[in-house]
Amino acid sequence: MPTFDPIELELLKNALESVVDEMALTIVRTAYSTNLKNSMDFSTGLLDPDGNLVAQGLCLPLHLGSLPDGLIAVLNRYPDDIQDGDVFMLNDPYEGGTHLPDIYL
Repeated sequence: MPTFDPIELELLKNALESVVDEMALTIVRTAYSTNLKNSMDFSTGLLDPDGNLVAQGLCLPLHLGSLPDGLIAVLNRYPDDIQDGDVFMLNDPYEGGTHLPDIYL
């Protein structure tokens, strides 16, 4: 079993949390929706390739439960055709979303 330096692990954890918090702040700054701006009714998170949550942002964690399903839907649709820099957007409520306005990026 690999051993990890606790200081490096803490630095990595904080870096990943900073990424998802920046995602949340970008949504708040650029959103037109009052629900997004005032209530922060959205979630941000990073998943590993297996769909495990690695980091979550300072917003509602309610939506994070459907993130793995959305990731699996994208991986199933593009199993061998994903390259570095590709970005996927999904809003199908049957493949991870809870309703049509949900957008997974």
